[in-house]
Amino acid sequence: MSDSHADEIDHIVPYEDETEIRGQKEKPRNLIAYWLLGLCNNYAYVIMLSAAHDILSEDFQGNSTKPTPSPIVNNNSRDCNPVSTGAILLADVLPSLAMKLTMPFLLTHVRLRVLIVIALSSASFLLVSFSTAQWQAFLGVVFAAISGGLGEVTFLQYSSKYDKNVVSTWSSGTGGSGLFGALSFAALTTAGLSARKTVLLMLVVPALMAITFFFVLDHAKPRIKARDNSDTEPLMEESQSGVKEHTPAISMRSKCRMLPRMARFIIPLGLVYLFEYFINQGFELIYFKDIWLDHHSQYRWLQVDYQLGVFLSRSSVNLFRINAIWLLALLQFVNVILLTTEAVFLYIPSIWIVFTIVFWEGLLAGAAYVNTFYRVAHETIPQEKAFAMGITSLAGSVGVSTAGALAVPFHQYLCSLPLINRISKW
Repeated sequence: MSDSHADEIDHIVPYEDETEIRGQKEKPRNLIAYWLLGLCNNYAYVIMLSAAHDILSEDFQGNSTKPTPSPIVNNNSRDCNPVSTGAILLADVLPSLAMKLTMPFLLTHVRLRVLIVIALSSASFLLVSFSTAQWQAFLGVVFAAISGGLGEVTFLQYSSKYDKNVVSTWSSGTGGSGLFGALSFAALTTAGLSARKTVLLMLVVPALMAITFFFVLDHAKPRIKARDNSDTEPLMEESQSGVKEHTPAISMRSKCRMLPRMARFIIPLGLVYLFEYFINQGFELIYFKDIWLDHHSQYRWLQVDYQLGVFLSRSSVNLFRINAIWLLALLQFVNVILLTTEAVFLYIPSIWIVFTIVFWEGLLAGAAYVNTFYRVAHETIPQEKAFAMGITSLAGSVGVSTAGALAVPFHQYLCSLPLINRISKW
Protein backbone atom coordinates (compact mmCIF):
# COMPACT_ATOMS: atom_id res chain seq x y z
CA MET A 1 0.00 0.00 0.00
CA SER A 2 1.41 3.38 -0.91
CA ASP A 3 1.85 5.96 1.81
CA SER A 4 -0.66 8.29 0.22
CA HIS A 5 -3.39 5.72 0.70
CA ALA A 6 -2.44 5.03 4.31
CA ASP A 7 -3.65 8.47 5.30
CA GLU A 8 -7.40 7.94 5.39
CA ILE A 9 -8.41 6.86 8.89
CA ASP A 10 -11.96 5.60 8.49
CA HIS A 11 -11.11 3.85 5.24
CA ILE A 12 -8.63 1.43 6.80
CA VAL A 13 -10.13 -1.93 7.66
CA PRO A 14 -8.41 -5.21 8.53
CA TYR A 15 -9.06 -8.43 6.65
CA GLU A 16 -12.42 -10.02 7.25
CA ASP A 17 -10.58 -13.26 7.88
CA GLU A 18 -9.31 -12.52 11.36
CA THR A 19 -7.73 -15.96 11.65
CA GLU A 20 -5.27 -14.99 8.95
CA ILE A 21 -4.22 -11.92 10.94
CA ARG A 22 -3.99 -13.74 14.25
CA GLY A 23 -1.34 -15.95 12.75
CA GLN A 24 0.78 -12.89 11.96
CA LYS A 25 2.75 -11.14 14.68
CA GLU A 26 2.89 -7.38 14.62
CA LYS A 27 6.24 -5.98 13.58
CA PRO A 28 8.32 -4.93 16.60
CA ARG A 29 8.92 -1.52 15.04
CA ASN A 30 5.16 -0.82 15.07
CA LEU A 31 4.81 -1.91 18.69
CA ILE A 32 7.75 0.31 19.65
CA ALA A 33 6.40 3.17 17.55
CA TYR A 34 3.01 3.06 19.25
CA TRP A 35 4.66 3.00 22.68
CA LEU A 36 6.64 6.12 21.77
CA LEU A 37 3.59 7.82 20.23
CA GLY A 38 1.64 7.21 23.44
CA LEU A 39 4.57 8.59 25.43
CA CYS A 40 4.90 11.75 23.33
CA ASN A 41 1.21 12.44 22.82
CA ASN A 42 0.35 12.80 26.52
CA TYR A 43 3.61 14.41 27.61
CA ALA A 44 2.54 18.05 27.22
CA TYR A 45 -0.73 17.30 29.03
CA VAL A 46 1.15 15.78 31.97
CA ILE A 47 3.72 18.58 32.12
CA MET A 48 0.98 21.20 32.29
CA LEU A 49 -0.75 19.40 35.17
CA SER A 50 2.57 18.89 36.97
CA ALA A 51 3.35 22.58 36.54
CA ALA A 52 -0.16 23.71 37.51
CA HIS A 53 0.79 24.73 41.04
CA ASP A 54 3.74 26.74 39.70
CA ILE A 55 1.75 28.35 36.88
CA LEU A 56 -0.93 29.56 39.28
CA SER A 57 1.47 30.87 41.92
CA GLU A 58 4.17 32.43 39.74
CA ASP A 59 4.31 36.15 38.99
CA PHE A 60 3.65 36.02 35.27
CA GLN A 61 3.30 39.78 34.98
CA GLY A 62 6.91 40.14 36.04
CA ASN A 63 8.04 37.32 33.77
CA SER A 64 9.85 35.69 36.65
CA THR A 65 11.91 32.65 35.83
CA LYS A 66 12.36 31.55 39.42
CA PRO A 67 9.81 29.48 41.30
CA THR A 68 8.08 31.57 43.92
CA PRO A 69 7.20 30.28 47.37
CA SER A 70 3.68 29.40 48.30
CA PRO A 71 1.45 32.34 49.23
CA ILE A 72 2.04 33.70 52.73
CA VAL A 73 -0.66 32.55 55.06
CA ASN A 74 -1.34 33.03 58.74
CA ASN A 75 -1.38 30.17 61.18
CA ASN A 76 -5.15 29.79 61.05
CA SER A 77 -5.67 29.63 57.26
CA ARG A 78 -4.87 27.03 54.64
CA ASP A 79 -2.02 27.35 52.16
CA CYS A 80 -4.07 27.84 48.96
CA ASN A 81 -3.56 29.39 45.58
CA PRO A 82 -6.20 32.02 44.71
CA VAL A 83 -7.21 29.85 41.73
CA SER A 84 -7.77 26.10 41.87
CA THR A 85 -5.57 23.77 39.83
CA GLY A 86 -8.94 22.65 38.48
CA ALA A 87 -8.78 25.78 36.30
CA ILE A 88 -5.61 24.43 34.68
CA LEU A 89 -7.31 21.05 34.34
CA LEU A 90 -10.27 22.61 32.52
CA ALA A 91 -7.95 24.52 30.19
CA ASP A 92 -6.05 21.27 29.66
CA VAL A 93 -9.09 19.14 28.80
CA LEU A 94 -12.01 21.15 27.36
CA PRO A 95 -10.27 21.73 24.00
CA SER A 96 -9.31 18.05 24.02
CA LEU A 97 -12.96 17.17 24.57
CA ALA A 98 -13.94 19.25 21.54
CA MET A 99 -11.44 17.33 19.43
CA LYS A 100 -12.72 13.96 20.59
CA LEU A 101 -16.34 14.95 20.01
CA THR A 102 -15.77 15.97 16.40
CA MET A 103 -12.82 14.06 15.00
CA PRO A 104 -14.32 10.52 15.01
CA PHE A 105 -17.04 11.79 12.68
CA LEU A 106 -14.66 13.46 10.24
CA LEU A 107 -12.47 11.99 7.54
CA THR A 108 -9.10 13.72 7.68
CA HIS A 109 -5.66 12.73 6.43
CA VAL A 110 -3.73 11.32 9.35
CA ARG A 111 -0.43 12.96 8.33
CA LEU A 112 -2.04 16.40 8.42
CA ARG A 113 -3.50 15.64 11.84
CA VAL A 114 -0.12 14.53 13.17
CA LEU A 115 1.62 17.65 11.86
CA ILE A 116 -0.98 19.78 13.65
CA VAL A 117 -0.45 17.77 16.85
CA ILE A 118 3.32 18.33 16.68
CA ALA A 119 2.97 22.05 15.98
CA LEU A 120 0.49 22.63 18.82
CA SER A 121 2.57 20.63 21.30
CA SER A 122 5.66 22.69 20.47
CA ALA A 123 3.69 25.94 20.71
CA SER A 124 2.34 24.96 24.15
CA PHE A 125 5.82 24.54 25.63
CA LEU A 126 7.02 27.81 24.09
CA LEU A 127 4.02 29.82 25.28
CA VAL A 128 4.24 28.63 28.89
CA SER A 129 8.03 29.11 28.98
CA PHE A 130 8.04 32.67 27.62
CA SER A 131 4.68 33.93 28.91
CA THR A 132 4.62 37.39 30.45
CA ALA A 133 0.98 37.20 31.57
CA GLN A 134 -1.08 34.41 33.05
CA TRP A 135 -3.47 34.33 30.07
CA GLN A 136 -0.53 33.48 27.81
CA ALA A 137 0.36 30.54 30.03
CA PHE A 138 -3.27 29.40 29.96
CA LEU A 139 -3.24 29.64 26.15
CA GLY A 140 -0.21 27.35 26.17
CA VAL A 141 -2.16 24.87 28.29
CA VAL A 142 -5.04 25.07 25.79
CA PHE A 143 -2.67 24.27 22.92
CA ALA A 144 -1.36 21.26 24.85
CA ALA A 145 -4.95 20.09 25.35
CA ILE A 146 -5.87 20.38 21.67
CA SER A 147 -2.66 18.59 20.73
CA GLY A 148 -3.27 15.73 23.16
CA GLY A 149 -6.94 15.29 22.27
CA LEU A 150 -6.37 15.37 18.52
CA GLY A 151 -3.39 13.04 18.86
CA GLU A 152 -5.21 10.49 21.00
CA VAL A 153 -8.25 10.16 18.75
CA THR A 154 -6.03 10.08 15.63
CA PHE A 155 -3.60 7.42 16.82
CA LEU A 156 -6.33 5.24 18.35
CA GLN A 157 -8.33 5.33 15.12
CA TYR A 158 -5.20 4.68 13.08
CA SER A 159 -4.38 1.68 15.30
CA SER A 160 -7.21 -0.22 13.59
CA LYS A 161 -4.75 -0.67 10.71
CA TYR A 162 -2.53 -2.81 12.93
CA ASP A 163 -2.79 -5.77 15.26
CA LYS A 164 -4.70 -5.09 18.49
CA ASN A 165 -1.46 -5.48 20.47
CA VAL A 166 -0.49 -1.95 19.44
CA VAL A 167 -3.32 -0.81 21.74
CA SER A 168 -1.51 -2.33 24.72
CA THR A 169 1.80 -0.69 23.76
CA TRP A 170 0.03 2.64 23.17
CA SER A 171 -1.59 2.36 26.61
CA SER A 172 1.76 1.57 28.19
CA GLY A 173 3.29 4.55 26.42
CA THR A 174 0.59 6.90 27.69
CA GLY A 175 1.23 5.57 31.18
CA GLY A 176 4.94 6.15 30.62
CA SER A 177 4.27 9.74 29.63
CA GLY A 178 2.56 10.31 32.95
CA LEU A 179 5.39 8.77 34.94
CA PHE A 180 8.32 10.22 33.01
CA GLY A 181 6.63 13.58 32.51
CA ALA A 182 5.79 14.07 36.17
CA LEU A 183 9.13 12.60 37.27
CA SER A 184 11.21 14.75 34.90
CA PHE A 185 9.43 17.93 35.98
CA ALA A 186 9.70 17.12 39.69
CA ALA A 187 13.34 16.03 39.44
CA LEU A 188 14.54 18.99 37.37
CA THR A 189 12.78 21.59 39.52
CA THR A 190 13.97 19.89 42.70
CA ALA A 191 17.52 20.04 41.29
CA GLY A 192 17.16 23.82 41.02
CA LEU A 193 16.02 24.43 37.43
CA SER A 194 13.17 26.91 37.15
CA ALA A 195 9.73 25.70 36.13
CA ARG A 196 9.90 27.79 32.94
CA LYS A 197 13.24 26.38 31.79
CA THR A 198 12.08 22.86 32.64
CA VAL A 199 9.04 23.28 30.40
CA LEU A 200 11.23 24.68 27.61
CA LEU A 201 13.44 21.58 27.71
CA MET A 202 10.38 19.47 26.86
CA LEU A 203 10.52 20.64 23.21
CA VAL A 204 12.47 17.47 22.55
CA VAL A 205 9.20 15.51 22.94
CA PRO A 206 7.33 16.77 19.82
CA ALA A 207 10.56 16.25 17.85
CA LEU A 208 10.61 12.62 19.01
CA MET A 209 6.95 12.23 17.97
CA ALA A 210 7.74 13.44 14.44
CA ILE A 211 10.64 11.00 14.09
CA THR A 212 8.55 8.13 15.44
CA PHE A 213 5.50 8.65 13.24
CA PHE A 214 7.21 9.49 9.97
CA PHE A 215 10.29 7.25 10.18
CA VAL A 216 9.70 4.44 12.69
CA LEU A 217 6.04 3.47 12.18
CA ASP A 218 5.43 1.26 9.14
CA HIS A 219 2.69 2.88 7.05
CA ALA A 220 2.89 0.44 4.17
CA LYS A 221 1.30 -2.51 5.90
CA PRO A 222 -1.25 -4.25 3.58
CA ARG A 223 -4.13 -5.04 5.91
CA ILE A 224 -7.04 -4.57 3.45
CA LYS A 225 -8.98 -7.23 1.65
CA ALA A 226 -10.94 -6.89 -1.60
CA ARG A 227 -14.68 -6.79 -1.21
CA ASP A 228 -17.60 -5.79 -3.35
CA ASN A 229 -20.19 -3.79 -1.50
CA SER A 230 -22.47 -1.04 -2.67
CA ASP A 231 -21.73 0.98 0.47
CA THR A 232 -17.97 0.99 -0.05
CA GLU A 233 -15.62 3.50 -1.59
CA PRO A 234 -12.36 2.60 -3.33
CA LEU A 235 -9.29 3.14 -1.20
CA MET A 236 -6.98 2.53 -4.13
CA GLU A 237 -7.55 1.49 -7.66
CA GLU A 238 -5.15 -1.39 -7.69
CA SER A 239 -2.54 -2.83 -5.41
CA GLN A 240 0.89 -3.94 -6.52
CA SER A 241 -0.40 -7.48 -6.83
CA GLY A 242 -3.11 -6.31 -9.20
CA VAL A 243 -5.98 -6.96 -6.77
CA LYS A 244 -8.61 -4.25 -6.43
CA GLU A 245 -9.13 -3.15 -2.86
CA HIS A 246 -12.17 -1.54 -1.34
CA THR A 247 -13.16 -0.66 2.20
CA PRO A 248 -16.53 0.25 3.66
CA ALA A 249 -17.14 3.84 4.71
CA ILE A 250 -19.35 3.89 7.80
CA SER A 251 -22.25 6.29 7.36
CA MET A 252 -23.10 8.98 9.90
CA ARG A 253 -26.35 7.13 10.70
CA SER A 254 -24.42 3.93 11.45
CA LYS A 255 -22.06 5.82 13.72
CA CYS A 256 -24.96 7.32 15.67
CA ARG A 257 -26.54 3.87 16.04
CA MET A 258 -23.29 2.60 17.53
CA LEU A 259 -23.32 5.07 20.41
CA PRO A 260 -25.78 3.19 22.69
CA ARG A 261 -23.72 0.01 22.28
CA MET A 262 -20.54 1.88 23.18
CA ALA A 263 -22.08 3.11 26.46
CA ARG A 264 -20.91 -0.05 28.26
CA PHE A 265 -17.34 1.14 27.64
CA ILE A 266 -17.81 4.90 27.80
CA ILE A 267 -19.76 5.23 31.08
CA PRO A 268 -17.55 3.21 33.47
CA LEU A 269 -14.35 4.63 31.97
CA GLY A 270 -15.75 8.15 32.25
CA LEU A 271 -16.60 7.58 35.92
CA VAL A 272 -13.08 6.36 36.69
CA TYR A 273 -11.68 9.51 35.08
CA LEU A 274 -14.14 11.71 36.97
CA PHE A 275 -13.18 10.21 40.32
CA GLU A 276 -9.42 10.15 39.79
CA TYR A 277 -9.11 13.70 38.50
CA PHE A 278 -11.34 15.08 41.22
CA ILE A 279 -8.91 13.46 43.66
CA ASN A 280 -5.87 14.82 41.83
CA GLN A 281 -7.06 18.41 41.94
CA GLY A 282 -7.13 18.07 45.71
CA PHE A 283 -3.41 17.26 45.88
CA GLU A 284 -2.60 20.93 46.52
CA LEU A 285 -5.00 20.89 49.49
CA ILE A 286 -3.48 17.78 51.10
CA TYR A 287 -0.50 19.49 52.62
CA PHE A 288 1.85 18.34 55.38
CA LYS A 289 3.59 21.28 57.06
CA ASP A 290 7.19 21.23 58.27
CA ILE A 291 8.27 17.97 56.63
CA TRP A 292 11.13 17.21 54.23
CA LEU A 293 9.10 18.42 51.21
CA ASP A 294 7.71 21.93 50.77
CA HIS A 295 4.20 22.53 49.41
CA HIS A 296 5.26 22.76 45.74
CA SER A 297 7.35 19.60 46.01
CA GLN A 298 4.58 17.63 47.72
CA TYR A 299 2.23 18.43 44.83
CA ARG A 300 4.84 17.40 42.23
CA TRP A 301 5.78 14.13 43.91
CA LEU A 302 2.17 13.13 44.49
CA GLN A 303 1.76 13.53 40.72
CA VAL A 304 4.79 11.27 40.19
CA ASP A 305 3.39 8.69 42.61
CA TYR A 306 0.00 8.65 40.85
CA GLN A 307 1.61 8.40 37.41
CA LEU A 308 3.78 5.47 38.54
CA GLY A 309 0.64 3.51 39.38
CA VAL A 310 -0.93 4.46 36.04
CA PHE A 311 2.17 3.38 34.11
CA LEU A 312 2.42 -0.02 35.79
CA SER A 313 -1.25 -0.89 35.29
CA ARG A 314 -1.42 0.41 31.73
CA SER A 315 1.46 -1.94 30.92
CA SER A 316 -0.27 -4.99 32.43
CA VAL A 317 -2.90 -6.02 29.88
CA ASN A 318 -0.72 -8.72 28.31
CA LEU A 319 -0.20 -10.25 31.76
CA PHE A 320 -3.81 -10.21 33.00
CA ARG A 321 -7.07 -8.62 31.93
CA ILE A 322 -9.97 -7.10 33.85
CA ASN A 323 -13.42 -7.14 32.30
CA ALA A 324 -15.29 -5.61 35.25
CA ILE A 325 -14.59 -1.92 34.54
CA TRP A 326 -17.58 -1.02 36.74
CA LEU A 327 -15.76 -2.56 39.72
CA LEU A 328 -12.75 -0.33 39.06
CA ALA A 329 -15.07 2.70 39.06
CA LEU A 330 -16.53 1.64 42.42
CA LEU A 331 -13.09 1.19 43.98
CA GLN A 332 -12.02 4.58 42.66
CA PHE A 333 -15.07 6.13 44.33
CA VAL A 334 -13.84 4.73 47.65
CA ASN A 335 -10.59 6.63 47.04
CA VAL A 336 -12.61 9.79 46.46
CA ILE A 337 -14.21 9.41 49.89
CA LEU A 338 -10.87 8.77 51.60
CA LEU A 339 -8.91 11.63 50.05
CA THR A 340 -11.75 14.17 50.00
CA THR A 341 -12.34 13.72 53.72
CA GLU A 342 -8.57 13.96 54.22
CA ALA A 343 -8.52 17.30 52.37
CA VAL A 344 -11.29 18.57 54.68
CA PHE A 345 -10.25 17.17 58.05
CA LEU A 346 -6.49 16.50 57.57
CA TYR A 347 -6.71 13.34 59.66
CA ILE A 348 -4.15 11.06 57.94
CA PRO A 349 -1.05 11.11 60.17
CA SER A 350 1.61 10.53 57.52
CA ILE A 351 2.29 11.58 53.94
CA TRP A 352 3.44 8.00 53.28
CA ILE A 353 -0.13 6.78 53.80
CA VAL A 354 -1.30 9.38 51.27
CA PHE A 355 1.41 8.23 48.84
CA THR A 356 0.13 4.65 49.19
CA ILE A 357 -3.50 5.60 48.52
CA VAL A 358 -2.52 7.75 45.55
CA PHE A 359 -0.44 4.92 44.09
CA TRP A 360 -3.47 2.61 44.38
CA GLU A 361 -5.57 5.31 42.71
CA GLY A 362 -3.13 5.32 39.79
CA LEU A 363 -3.26 1.52 39.48
CA LEU A 364 -7.07 1.61 39.21
CA ALA A 365 -6.99 4.46 36.69
CA GLY A 366 -4.48 2.79 34.39
CA ALA A 367 -6.25 -0.57 34.59
CA ALA A 368 -9.56 0.99 33.56
CA TYR A 369 -7.98 2.71 30.55
CA VAL A 370 -6.01 -0.18 29.10
CA ASN A 371 -8.65 -2.85 29.69
CA THR A 372 -11.40 -0.70 28.19
CA PHE A 373 -9.51 -0.04 24.96
CA TYR A 374 -8.29 -3.62 24.76
CA ARG A 375 -11.89 -4.82 24.96
CA VAL A 376 -13.00 -2.31 22.33
CA ALA A 377 -10.23 -3.50 19.99
CA HIS A 378 -11.06 -7.15 20.67
CA GLU A 379 -14.87 -7.05 20.68
CA THR A 380 -15.64 -4.57 17.89
CA ILE A 381 -16.04 -5.77 14.31
CA PRO A 382 -13.33 -4.52 11.91
CA GLN A 383 -15.58 -2.10 10.03
CA GLU A 384 -16.49 -0.26 13.24
CA LYS A 385 -13.21 -0.47 15.10
CA ALA A 386 -11.71 2.89 14.07
CA PHE A 387 -14.82 4.84 15.06
CA ALA A 388 -15.27 2.81 18.26
CA MET A 389 -11.72 3.53 19.40
CA GLY A 390 -12.11 7.23 18.67
CA ILE A 391 -15.47 7.71 20.37
CA THR A 392 -14.47 5.71 23.47
CA SER A 393 -11.59 8.12 24.03
CA LEU A 394 -14.31 10.73 24.58
CA ALA A 395 -15.12 9.16 27.96
CA GLY A 396 -11.90 10.35 29.54
CA SER A 397 -12.33 13.96 28.46
CA VAL A 398 -15.93 14.11 29.67
CA GLY A 399 -14.93 12.68 33.06
CA VAL A 400 -11.94 14.98 33.43
CA SER A 401 -13.93 18.06 32.39
CA THR A 402 -16.60 17.27 34.98
CA ALA A 403 -13.92 16.75 37.63
CA GLY A 404 -12.32 20.11 36.82
CA ALA A 405 -15.68 21.90 36.99
CA LEU A 406 -16.42 20.35 40.39
CA ALA A 407 -12.90 20.96 41.72
CA VAL A 408 -13.02 24.76 41.29
CA PRO A 409 -15.89 25.48 43.76
CA PHE A 410 -14.67 22.69 46.07
CA HIS A 411 -11.26 24.39 46.18
CA GLN A 412 -12.84 27.69 47.14
CA TYR A 413 -14.88 26.01 49.88
CA LEU A 414 -11.90 24.20 51.39
CA CYS A 415 -9.74 27.29 51.31
CA SER A 416 -12.37 29.10 53.37
CA LEU A 417 -12.12 26.51 56.15
CA PRO A 418 -9.81 27.06 59.14
CA LEU A 419 -6.58 25.10 59.24
CA ILE A 420 -6.68 21.86 61.24
CA ASN A 421 -3.48 20.75 62.92
CA ARG A 422 -2.55 17.11 62.38
CA ILE A 423 -1.87 14.93 65.38
CA SER A 424 1.15 13.38 63.66
CA LYS A 425 3.02 13.81 60.38
CA TRP A 426 5.61 11.02 60.34
